[in-house]
Amino acid sequence: MGSKNVVLTSFVLFLTLVTLALIYSLYAVPRVQIIIIQSQDGVFKEQNDGIRYQLNEKTGRQEELKATKEEYEKKKIVQSKSQCAVVDDDHKFDCYPERSIATKEKCEARGCCWQVVHTQTQTKGLNGKVTGVPFCYYPKDFPGYRTGLKATTPTGFTVALSRNTTGFYPDDVMNLVMDVKYETEYRLRIRIYNPKNARYEVPLDTPRVTKAAPIQRYTVIVSNTGDAFNFAVTRNMLEPGPPVVLFNTSGAAPLIFADQFIQLSTFLPTKCLYGLGEHRGSLLHSMDWRRLTTWNRDQAPHDADTGTNLYGHHPFYLMMEDAGRSHGFFLLNSNAKETALQPAPALTWRTIGGVLDLYMFMGPSPSEVVQQYTEVIGRSFMPPYWSLGFHLCKFGYHSVNETMAVVKRMQEAKIPQDTQWNDIDYMDEFKDFTTGKSKFGDQAGMVNTLHSMGMHYVIIVDPGIGNKKSSSPYPPYDVGTKMDIWIKDSKGVPLVGRVWPGDVVFPDFTNPKAYDYWTQMTKAFHDQVQFDGMWIDMNELSNFYDGSSTGCPGNKYDNPPYVPAVLGGHLNSRTICSSAQQNFSLTYNVHDLYGFTETMATYQALKTTRAKRPFIISRSTFAGQGHYGGHWSGDNFARYEDMALSIPEMLNMNMFGISMIGADICGFHDDTTEQLCQRWQQLGAFYPFSRNHNDLGKKPQDPAVFSDAMKNSTRTALSVRYSLLPYLYTLFHKSNAMGETVARPLFFEFPEDTNTYIIDDQFLWGSALMITPVLTKDTTALNTYFPVCAWYDFYTGLKITGSGSRIKVNAPLSQINLYVRGGNILPMVEPAMTTTESRKNNFRLLVALNESGQANGGLFWDDGETIGTHDSGVFNMIMFSAGKNFVSSEVMKAGYTGEKMTLDKLTVYGMVVTPKSVTVNGKGAQFQYNSPVKTLTVSIPLVDLLKPFSVKWM
Repeated sequence: MGSKNVVLTSFVLFLTLVTLALIYSLYAVPRVQIIIIQSQDGVFKEQNDGIRYQLNEKTGRQEELKATKEEYEKKKIVQSKSQCAVVDDDHKFDCYPERSIATKEKCEARGCCWQVVHTQTQTKGLNGKVTGVPFCYYPKDFPGYRTGLKATTPTGFTVALSRNTTGFYPDDVMNLVMDVKYETEYRLRIRIYNPKNARYEVPLDTPRVTKAAPIQRYTVIVSNTGDAFNFAVTRNMLEPGPPVVLFNTSGAAPLIFADQFIQLSTFLPTKCLYGLGEHRGSLLHSMDWRRLTTWNRDQAPHDADTGTNLYGHHPFYLMMEDAGRSHGFFLLNSNAKETALQPAPALTWRTIGGVLDLYMFMGPSPSEVVQQYTEVIGRSFMPPYWSLGFHLCKFGYHSVNETMAVVKRMQEAKIPQDTQWNDIDYMDEFKDFTTGKSKFGDQAGMVNTLHSMGMHYVIIVDPGIGNKKSSSPYPPYDVGTKMDIWIKDSKGVPLVGRVWPGDVVFPDFTNPKAYDYWTQMTKAFHDQVQFDGMWIDMNELSNFYDGSSTGCPGNKYDNPPYVPAVLGGHLNSRTICSSAQQNFSLTYNVHDLYGFTETMATYQALKTTRAKRPFIISRSTFAGQGHYGGHWSGDNFARYEDMALSIPEMLNMNMFGISMIGADICGFHDDTTEQLCQRWQQLGAFYPFSRNHNDLGKKPQDPAVFSDAMKNSTRTALSVRYSLLPYLYTLFHKSNAMGETVARPLFFEFPEDTNTYIIDDQFLWGSALMITPVLTKDTTALNTYFPVCAWYDFYTGLKITGSGSRIKVNAPLSQINLYVRGGNILPMVEPAMTTTESRKNNFRLLVALNESGQANGGLFWDDGETIGTHDSGVFNMIMFSAGKNFVSSEVMKAGYTGEKMTLDKLTVYGMVVTPKSVTVNGKGAQFQYNSPVKTLTVSIPLVDLLKPFSVKWM
């Protein structure tokens, strides 16, 4: 016993010494030593080429200094140029991030270091911002906040922060509080805010905790009282060894917290960074001086890796560490912002409002990080089963006859289709909740016909409500005006924008009354046209005016001291004035919540109107969007590059908790080609949300309009999708209940295989099915990466032993290559033209044995449309398992008996021994064994899946 105590004491001492060494390395050893000499009155900055601010101690506000340029030059900061010169380029943090070009004079007026890097050419992006090694960068001891008193709280601890000098942006907050909450074992929350004056915070319903988690997988280290403020977050290791530093502000750019400029920088443990949406580019971010801007905008995604602002706002990243571990970080802030990445590796957040509300998720697997993140923002919604079928749309179906002609063409080609959509063509003068009957025809009758065919129908709705005076009433405008739910301009009158109907006003979805309004309008139109889902577009907010019909007042909200690198150069570019007034706050703060709040209102409207699961696809998104609806990646182009980039777009959205995601198959802009569309239809058959859609005036691109070869390959791909819908539906259930991703990158399943970290031309459905599309022209062979395990060709059952390398395989134009991972059982169904029909068919099982001759899987099943079946218990859950000579089932829950569930076929891949006989529940059964590829196919005499079954072979 004594020897054990000695060992334990020694181990504790070892960990203590390691922790002390870590703290010393973080805070005692500066990366750069720079001497700062500050003027006596505390002035050390320049704003807008010469405007200077100083703290008025009586009022507590920063006021403009009326001084001459010569007087100011005498008081500016002097740096040690020799010390500035030794800074490693990768560790230089930009002190002049403005769009305008920095100069030596402007830089040094801020108290920062200036050094022109002659070995590197800076580049200018679409947003006008020059990127590369900054010529103007922070010195090590740039004046900032100092650490004050620390106090223990029931949920963790707080730290007071203060500064006695003002910065180079107006209205510094001189005193802050850092509130550290140990929310769960794996989730940490840190808020940095102004304790005296409440500021805008995102009204997202996040978990509330009242006491600290008793066990934490993390440690928060804060600099000593009186020292320059810095903090770090480390991962507590379960195995012996030093903690891993995940977030470390020491030596990075200083914390800045002014009224309209907030900055936080940190060093990162690796360069393996993912997320930070919505942007177009590769899955793995480049850390080579990238700047990613977020301010939701109606912007067609075009060039990759530019960092320009697109439709959505998702300030969440996932990082892969050493040894396959992973963690995540979420900044809960909806103001315009940018994220700067640099090779150190390091990251800088800059936002122009709100507070710093930080969440960290310890994982340690990437799947667990996403589960922990969606526990905060909300799990993905459970879609109706029919929405997993194939959808078809085009801007330019001008009438009922044109629309139904396409449906008929698909039927004649025997290509599965579940849902027909219409763009704004169906509307009367492009006004919401109307049908242009004289032009478009009998929309209600068309929908009734689609329903009689077992199909469904989705309409588009834009947020802008036409306000043009007319002799006839227009209830959407009249009722909204009476309910007083429009967004107001700075003078308090409804802001007038312009979109498809002409001049419009916009519902304020932060106003609770707007929810009732939206429900009334949705129900009134649904009483006329029995649509099944809603497609909400133009909700960034998009505006054909910059600001409004009368412009913007040009105050500090329309023209803030700092503007992130947004397209257009100003916040009101192609949207409404930032100074506009909404119920919850100014548009300046809640602009990027518009699509999210509209989705929430639409969810309530559809739930009330149809009393079934809502189906909503929105263009604009924010964190938490996936809890209410899905997303498509916007107005893409008919290019191979766009097809390839749709994969990282899809994978990122799954990380953001939006499982129902897809791209416009074959491209929205430009005319497609048959080969491109053929390959894209194959890939699109494996988007979680599968829809073909293109622009007005472009050639029809529904798959039935092409050659027989194209029709055949599309029919094959969609038939495979429809056969796999029970597996896909089960994945959506896991996403809804547990926060798992539906489509995922390879590294989610193989986190210790670093080769997978850069792969974004292949992906997985769940853990079991790998999809490897052709993404380039005239390609009939692929170098496919196979991680270490057994894989089977989906179509033939041919085994491929993965070794963590690429293998050249044929990729004929007639099909998309699919591989089943050994160790999995996929529930399937006999496909049909619609999900309505396929749900009447028998189930099948595909068993892929691993190297040990085992496999398992599961099936979630309900009626496919009732809300909350999991909570009410009206569902079935069946688990399947396989060994070397059997496949069996266990019924975990049998709460839904509204339709038959019978199994008629079983296929086993990886059968190394030829079976002599096969029995099903003890009775002999017919079977076939393919010796060359070692597959077994068993004909099942209609076994009831709601009762346990057993298939054995000898």
